[in-house]
Amino acid sequence: MQETKDKARAQEESVDMSAELEEFERTGQLSQEQLQNYWKENRNLVLTLLAIWAASSFLLQALASVLNNVVILGFPFAYYMGGQGTLIIFMLLIYVYAKKMDELDRKYNLQEEEEEK
Repeated sequence: MQETKDKARAQEESVDMSAELEEFERTGQLSQEQLQNYWKENRNLVLTLLAIWAASSFLLQALASVLNNVVILGFPFAYYMGGQGTLIIFMLLIYVYAKKMDELDRKYNLQEEEEEK
């Protein structure tokens, strides 16, 4: 009995989803639930990357006296991270954000149209 209800519910959800996709294709707009999911995933990505940025910028500088025991290319590690390491981390965060947002946009069919040359 429960299995029959589960199958019926799954079928109803797939019909609802296909109806939402048809509505999106017709109007070009996402449903409220899809928008909420999109922005939730976007917010989680931004908060995660922001936490990594804050840790690399502030935490490494706060631990500079401990990190100075490690030497890279003749320079103390804290000096190296201040001069080059945080810039490298920042560039990696930009790359990761661009890639993940591209994936998210494709997931919700919001990707930008590519221009023909």
